Amino acid sequence: MLKKILVLGIVLSLILTTLAFAGYKSEYKLSLVVGPSSPWGIAGQKFAELIKERTEGRINIKVYFGGQLFAGKQTNEFLLLRKGVADFAIGSTINWSSQIKELNLFSMPFMFKNFKELDAVTGGFPGEMIKKKLKKLGVVSIGTWGENGFRQLTNSKRPVKIPKDLKDLKIRVVGSPIFLDTFKALGANPLNMNWGDAQTAFRQGVVDGQENPINIVIIPYKIFEFHKYITIWNYAIDPLILGVNKRIWNGFSEKDKKILEETAKEVMDWERAMARVGLDNGEALEYLNKIGQKVEIKEPYKYLEEHGMQVTFLTDEERAQFKKATRKVYEKWRKKIGADLVFAAEQEIRKAK
Repeated sequence: MLKKILVLGIVLSLILTTLAFAGYKSEYKLSLVVGPSSPWGIAGQKFAELIKERTEGRINIKVYFGGQLFAGKQTNEFLLLRKGVADFAIGSTINWSSQIKELNLFSMPFMFKNFKELDAVTGGFPGEMIKKKLKKLGVVSIGTWGENGFRQLTNSKRPVKIPKDLKDLKIRVVGSPIFLDTFKALGANPLNMNWGDAQTAFRQGVVDGQENPINIVIIPYKIFEFHKYITIWNYAIDPLILGVNKRIWNGFSEKDKKILEETAKEVMDWERAMARVGLDNGEALEYLNKIGQKVEIKEPYKYLEEHGMQVTFLTDEERAQFKKATRKVYEKWRKKIGADLVFAAEQEIRKAK
């Protein structure tokens, strides 16, 4: 009798388990703007592989690289994630900011001076405010924040140390209004164009410069082949979010939600460290060494100098001039983003100094 009860219990357990996962899709789609070779792209693939392994195949994720799900129009990614065209996405706050005004917080000119200040905001109350907004709009943020990195300025004409050095320079910028406003305020001629076209324009000398993170774009795309000058000014930053469609998220079991959250944290911690290695106080490299991750370029600034770039680091006084020149942009976008969120971020930044 006892044996029959045990067998019946096992059968019942298997039936309940089957029913619990009956609503799962055979394949889930993960959207990425980038290709598979950058830390951002690698993180997406790592996430998909680890989830399949750790859920024993219950959750099978296919990664769609290079904006395949939204036909290259990256500002549509969040909308498609909300609608369920994509089930998962690792998205840039810049690309999603046209749908979620609060994400323009990270593009506020010269708001964040260093990673410590950024982490205070993303890991504090402002970060939670943003996650609540995402959830309200139908997307659940899981894991920790990833990162594209602080955006630095490169150009082929001259060193840029003060705002007047930017006057009339043609600078390729991200196609977001706040970036156009910022560079116009600095006297530059900002141009929005496809990245592939931009590289051709750099090569031909039609466009003078661009702004992007060092580890994710400037070094991998060999911008030093086009531009001799780089200014380290940390004028804006581009965090990444691993988001899940809310309806899809609600369909997962509690056990699988925990696996997804823990795996997302692991992958995004790795991605963020790869974006920062050699650019912080050594914490990223220490973390990567701890997990056994080999890094090819450990000193990015030295690497750029060895490849012919003149690296300019702004003094606090010089950076203050840029901040002053873009103050009207800052105040304009404070209203658009939401005064409460910006104030909360400013408080966290002051505490982090």
